[in-house]
Amino acid sequence: MSDTAAARDFGDSFGGGAARIAGQVGLLLGWSPDRFWQATPEELRAVLGAAGSGGAGGDGAGAIDRATISAMMERDRHG
Repeated sequence: MSDTAAARDFGDSFGGGAARIAGQVGLLLGWSPDRFWQATPEELRAVLGAAGSGGAGGDGAGAIDRATISAMMERDRHG
């Protein structure tokens, strides 16, 4: 579908763009519409940045590796 056809289907408005993004986020992240609408723009940016490059900043910085996850699991095992 072309961008023009997509704009026609969803309207050329904020609501139309938001519906398109909500659908894409649902496909990419498995989020329900409620989860999408409850998220802040910063939360969405952080999740999409982490999904795209392994880092919360979108540039790979701050990526969590297996050793970090293991240390967190050990530290929080009892509580």
